[in-house]
Amino acid sequence: MGRALTSQRSVVLGPERDAFLRRLRARRDYYTQAGCNYWVFEEADMPGAFVEFIEAPDPKRLRKALGKAPERGPGSARIYEEVEL
Repeated sequence: MGRALTSQRSVVLGPERDAFLRRLRARRDYYTQAGCNYWVFEEADMPGAFVEFIEAPDPKRLRKALGKAPERGPGSARIYEEVEL
């Protein structure tokens, strides 16, 4: 079994940006402690449009981290597994 990844998109209006970034830092800390990698990108031409990526060494660890996350994103997370080429 290879690495696993999920992503989530969010659009945040200007006044809510600072609070959103605080929540993202807390998510990063949680997922790092859970043995996952966590990245956030903001769209260059659309400030406030974010995409988060959570990656784990395997799907089991990612599912466990997502299931125990103190703050869960909207909807169910789609998990993608790395394809060996």
